[in-house]
Amino acid sequence: MKAVLQRILWRLLAGVGVLWGAATLAFVTISFSGGDPALAILGNDAQPTPEVLARVRSDYHLDQPIYRQYFIYLGRLTHGDLGESYRLRIPVARAIGQQIGASVELAVTAGLFATLAAIAIAVSTARRANWIRSLFSGAELIGSSTPIFVVGIVLLLLFSFRLHWLPSSGQQGWRSLVLPIITLAVPMVAVLTQVLRHEIEEVLEQPFIITARARGMSEVGVRLVHALRHALLPLVTLAGNFFGFLLGGTVITETLFAREGVGRLVADATTNKDVPLVLGTTLLAASVYVVVNLVVDLLNTAFNHRARPA
Repeated sequence: MKAVLQRILWRLLAGVGVLWGAATLAFVTISFSGGDPALAILGNDAQPTPEVLARVRSDYHLDQPIYRQYFIYLGRLTHGDLGESYRLRIPVARAIGQQIGASVELAVTAGLFATLAAIAIAVSTARRANWIRSLFSGAELIGSSTPIFVVGIVLLLLFSFRLHWLPSSGQQGWRSLVLPIITLAVPMVAVLTQVLRHEIEEVLEQPFIITARARGMSEVGVRLVHALRHALLPLVTLAGNFFGFLLGGTVITETLFAREGVGRLVADATTNKDVPLVLGTTLLAASVYVVVNLVVDLLNTAFNHRARPA
């Protein structure tokens, strides 16, 4: 128990470092990306006078040296203040809160679908005929190497524009979720299936599997009860790491399918040089990464203690 608590403490300390690093990297990147933040605050189409620009820079501390702006920014973060969006004119926390529900729905659904599909395919194809494994391995290679936006465009062309089975945009009802979920899930399914099948095939060669079969257990039972249980550790680790992939994938997917969400919010904020919103969403992504990795680490510890040959 003491070792577990120490592990959690070190993970939390490392998480603080990750958050600080993400905040610093985002701040530096935005600060040196060119353009005048004062114009972004006023609106790029505005024609402000020099006096107005000077006042805006003073109000937002843009007239201060960059290192002072950085420490002012960190000081606000320690008080939970993410600032106000330049474009939306509302607090960044509120802007994210208004959009995060749609992104969570998409990411969690895609993650669950990918995990279940990978388990079903891996369990069904492990140690099967060579032509079956070759067929699925080829499909997995294509799926893992194809960019998300290409997958989304192909699905749109086929199921929306040609067959007219599913809507191409919006978020009205479950049908509008199908194509975005598949778009996000395809690369995950491909990678997870490859790893899980390899682990299951190694477990199926262990002596306790032969014992289970000798006791009369069916092949389905052997694969689901024994082989899958002992192969779950890498699946848990990979599935946790893929949460970061899901967050990045929502930027492309929500833009491609014209859906509301944090991903599209990030894309718009980057285009409009909305510095506070970009920094806020970056910290959100880093926070999710820290929490997910902590959970994965605890689950790995649990599996390492409990996974024993039956």
